[in-house]
Amino acid sequence: MRRSLQALLCAVALLGATAQAHEVRPGFLQLRQIDGPTYDLLWKVPARGDRRLGLYVRLPQNCRSTESGTRFVDNAFIERARLRCEGGLTGQRVAIDGLEGTRTDVLVRIERADGTTQTARLTPEETAFTVTAAQGALAVAGAYFGLGVEHILLGIDHLLFVLALLFLVRSWPRLIATVTAFTVAHSLTLAAATLGWVHVPQPPVEAAIALSIAFVAADILRARQDSLTRRAPWIVAFAFGLLHGLGFASALRAVGVPEHAVPLALLFFNVGVEAGQLVFVAAVFGLFWLLKTLRLRWSMSTDPHSWHVAAVVSTPVAYLIGALAVFWVFQRTAGF
Repeated sequence: MRRSLQALLCAVALLGATAQAHEVRPGFLQLRQIDGPTYDLLWKVPARGDRRLGLYVRLPQNCRSTESGTRFVDNAFIERARLRCEGGLTGQRVAIDGLEGTRTDVLVRIERADGTTQTARLTPEETAFTVTAAQGALAVAGAYFGLGVEHILLGIDHLLFVLALLFLVRSWPRLIATVTAFTVAHSLTLAAATLGWVHVPQPPVEAAIALSIAFVAADILRARQDSLTRRAPWIVAFAFGLLHGLGFASALRAVGVPEHAVPLALLFFNVGVEAGQLVFVAAVFGLFWLLKTLRLRWSMSTDPHSWHVAAVVSTPVAYLIGALAVFWVFQRTAGF
């Protein structure tokens, strides 16, 4: 059984070594009404290296472009155009061609001249939407909640940091305090960066996030040594949570927030991040429970608790997490 576990972990490591944290980033489409039939179009298409993803806006037949331009900024292609849509956009359908063949999504925002907006989240399963006359706060909240959930569940580096904390802190009271500290910290910097109170270059932040993962993974391996992480894990979680919040903010800035509903969008993006994080924690403990139920005995201990499973597999998992983190440190530092 030990050999099977080691083989499984090696396979995961080989697959993970080529993985990129935040490999899939959302696209962003904004249509801002200037007057009755005139709109400004902003289309931000994610890129992989210098290659543009094959995503294209399909506008209603009553829209014509009068001028346009494209530039490459922050690993994305940004297209701007001036549109004339006779009769307006209300009741018309807007689609993203090529979205069904990707693993990403697109956040769409319609800004009308009267200050009202409509927000929609398009996915590979739902690639089009109909422009409505008005939209309430519930739709904005739902769109940004979904974006937050997706960001944390696709953010491999953030999930590995949370996973390392689960292996490091093996009691429920300390775990609750640690996760709470992490949540409070990244909520603070997420809000500060999104509102423009804090300006930090993104490449150093991403490299520092990778370092935080390597730091916690190393502490898992030093099981018998005293350290601040073991004495007061909530302090370390809070400090590193500030960094991770800046990383979350980069995703939110990439798609922007509606000016009339900044607090609402920020709140529900953060709630989505927390919901996704809880789903991940529940999945990890579900796996622990499954392994315990199957009575996989990797040691002489007969401890029936989930923490016993964590203790048994902590060393290979720590090496896997640490190896990926170090790889990201070098990769992100090279990108400065």
